[in-house]
Amino acid sequence: MRTLLALSAMPLALVTAASHANTVEPPAPIKSLTQESIAPDLANPNTEILPLEEERHRRLTIPVTIEGAGPYDFMIDTGSQATAVTHKINDSLSLTPLGTATLVGMASRRPVNLVEVNNLVVGSHTIHNLTAPVLNSSHVGADGIIGLDSLQDFRVLIDFRNETIALEDMTKKQSRSGFEIIVKARQKLGQLLITDAVVEGVRATVIIDTGAQSSLANNALRDRIRARRSQEVTTMDVNGVTMVGDVANIRSLKIQGLALTNVPLAFADAPAFEALGLKDKPVLSLGMQHLKIFDRVAIDFANKRIMFDVPRDIARALRKSKREGAIRPFNR
Repeated sequence: MRTLLALSAMPLALVTAASHANTVEPPAPIKSLTQESIAPDLANPNTEILPLEEERHRRLTIPVTIEGAGPYDFMIDTGSQATAVTHKINDSLSLTPLGTATLVGMASRRPVNLVEVNNLVVGSHTIHNLTAPVLNSSHVGADGIIGLDSLQDFRVLIDFRNETIALEDMTKKQSRSGFEIIVKARQKLGQLLITDAVVEGVRATVIIDTGAQSSLANNALRDRIRARRSQEVTTMDVNGVTMVGDVANIRSLKIQGLALTNVPLAFADAPAFEALGLKDKPVLSLGMQHLKIFDRVAIDFANKRIMFDVPRDIARALRKSKREGAIRPFNR
């Protein structure tokens, strides 16, 4: 039976300990920063700018049509291997059944039905011949999911400042030069994995998961950094199964030259981490809770890289620090 991976999870109960303490620091090794722009080329016909809507769990949806019907509100989910539809869409469109698969969520493994989606339209882009699992809308928080199988040729730029998303076809255009922070990644099961992150001095793998509101790490990382539990959090995965994790405040998370401090993070052993071969290796999935600290986040699947754009005040201070040769932390 085919196996599909979906990292998304919705928080059901959480008492945040120190969300006000999040800190963004400018990159320390400034001279090693890669110079490149993550801004979309608005003059290029291959770039599509779409409006974003924020659904109730603080994730982002965009309008799509399926087989000419819709629009439906789909969530861009970089943690989901497959594009998925809900029973609502399947019932109304009578999509062709294609058997079953095992869906590996953050808390569970469950069999799901598969259907054929011949035409899914996002903006001016049409994606053909998708094999989509059928999920319950109450477990997804949207009408469906745009997963990694639909995003491999694109650069996805989420602009939190202007509440837009840009889909750029990277098979037809190369990006322009400019100034931004570029993090190289490797690919596994469609996921882009950042393998040189450091959490309190421990090297860890980071997954960028736009389908999850909260960030989650495994117990292998918790044990290595000896994180002290402050409370519990209960989340529900795309299969509707709940999972209880321990929340702790970690002192530092560094991705290349990018640094976050005082980060509240949940810890649990998730089947999805095991499916990636990371059960016993330090790993964390970075959800919207922490991605929204940045002004923009770009995920370039075609070129295997992830880019971060810091807020304007921090960018100004960063440029000043470069001129003065000094590095100072910046509170958000």
